Parts: sequence; C-alpha cells; structure tokens
Amino acid sequence: MLRVEGLVKQYGETLALKGVTFAVEQGAIYGFVGPNGAGKTTTLKVIATLLQPDAGRVFIGDVDVLRRPGAARARLGYMPDFFGVYDNLKVDEYMQFYADCYGLPTAGRERLIGSLLELVNLADKRDAYVDSLSRGMKQRLCLARCLVHDPDLLVLDEPASGLDPRARVEMREILQELRRRGKTILISSHILAELAEMCTHIGIIHAGQIVLSGPVEQVQREAGARVIEVRLAGGHGAGAGAGAGTGADGAPADPNPVAGVDPAVLEAVRAAPGVRSVTPAGGGLRVAVEGDDQAVAALLAHLVRAGLPVVHFAEVKSNLEEVFLATTGGEVR
Repeated sequence: MLRVEGLVKQYGETLALKGVTFAVEQGAIYGFVGPNGAGKTTTLKVIATLLQPDAGRVFIGDVDVLRRPGAARARLGYMPDFFGVYDNLKVDEYMQFYADCYGLPTAGRERLIGSLLELVNLADKRDAYVDSLSRGMKQRLCLARCLVHDPDLLVLDEPASGLDPRARVEMREILQELRRRGKTILISSHILAELAEMCTHIGIIHAGQIVLSGPVEQVQREAGARVIEVRLAGGHGAGAGAGAGTGADGAPADPNPVAGVDPAVLEAVRAAPGVRSVTPAGGGLRVAVEGDDQAVAALLAHLVRAGLPVVHFAEVKSNLEEVFLATTGGEVR
C-alpha cells in the first residue's frame, strides 16, 4: 500500500533524512518509532504531500505521491501531531465542512457522518460545539475527519499524545476496528508498549535512517540474540549450584558458575552451538542463542541428545523498549 524509496531531506546544514526506505503492506498497522529528531515527522509530512524531499520517491498503491499529490490525497487521511479544530463549529458542522472540502456528494452524507461519529464514540456529541470537547474527544473527532473520504491509508503522527490511559485504550480499539475494515495504518508513537500490542509491523528510524523494518516478531529477533526459556522435568538444572574451587571429583569447578544450576546441566546447555549465555529464571533456564529458526531447532535437538528431560521450550519475546534501545545505541532523548 505504501512504498518509500530513498527519501533525502536537508534543512540548512542538517541532513534530516538520509535515504529513508521502507514499505507498508496492505492491511497492516505499521508502527514508526524513533528518538526525537530522528526524522519521523519529516517522513510523515513527505508522505502526506506537505513537504517536498530533496530526493526519493513515495507511492501509495500505484500513485506517485510527489508527481500526483492530488490523487495521493484522495487515498490518504493524515492526522498531524498538532492539529487545529474550529472551536466555533458544532461537531456536525465540522464534519460537513471537511466533506465539502473533499467534494463529497450531499446524498448519503448525513448517514456517512453519523457512522463515522459512531465509530469514534462521538455520536452523542453531534450537536455539541467543538470547544466543549475534551482533548481525547477532539483527537477522535480529528480521526473521524481523516476518514470522511474513505481513504485507503491513514497516516497518524502521535495520535495518542497527551491522552489519559482510558482515552488511549479507546483510540487503540478504534484503530484495531479500522484495520478489520481493511484500512492500512502508519502510526508514529513514543508509547512503545502500546505499539507492541497493536502493530503488525514496526519500523525504527534513527538519525535519519531506517535501522530495522518488518513484522514485529522479525524485528524483535533481528535486534539481538533470541532468548529461549527451557524447563526440565524432575527439578533437573536447579539446586546443585556451581561454586568456586573444585568439583566432587577434584576437577576445577566451572569458571562461570550459575547459582542454583546443576553444573552438568549447565555444561550440556552451554555446549550447544550458538549459545551466548545461560541464566536461571522461574525454575528453569533462559538461554540466549544467536541465529535463525534453524539455530533454535538445533538447540532443542542438542538438549534432547544430551539426555535432558525438556518439558518446556519456548521463545521469550523481547519488548519494544529493549529493541529500541538496542537499535539506537541505548539513546533516549
């Protein structure tokens, strides 16, 4: 639905975008993440036809955004991070105004506006003045306005900014419903936990460049070693402990002991190919392993061949905060 190819944008001596490239599949909710000043809003403004890049191309479906901005605007709805509403209008008048801007026919307009206000839980506010609405209501109204011309793509810049927890939950539920209705959504946000729950795909931008992009699980894997939680039957792997000094047979003890883990089990796990580290967790072990699905399968096969009674073997998903810090050099601004 959206293809961004090699976007470059410079402000004076500052190079804001350095060849930004990514794609958003139809029907996806794509979370666009990055530190302040990374280039998120600049990228979104280019996609929304509000800013001309120095180089690069953008396509919404088969529409070249830079060459045919009018056709692109017919296919996208844009919600900026700071938006204006006309306080002296009623909610219905506000929606009617934007319907006029998009040249929508008057026939069926009342029903359309009613259904959009119902979607964003503002049906009972149709005759209320916009300035009487709370911030959360105004943001939901702005989202309804973005949908008045039935766009294929929604571009939302920090739509949950400044909302209380309840309002954020309502916004998330609305976006999930829009996805079920076939909309493609590009959303930037600093609330990473919510993006993890809501998004199907993630793109991380840092210093004007895309550092990771793809399905959420793939991005989490690419950000570092995969962590596998292993539990063994009969308490194997816990209780014996590994200490300094010598073992029971007089041999030197494990130079890298793990408290509460049977040294023999620890040795067997560490001998698996690709294992980076082993730590105890919740009565079992967490094993960090480098590699793809084949490496994880090889780890399980190794444990079984070693005679370990594996009763639980599952990947622990890293959260987006960890991924974000790993891919941006631990930088938080």
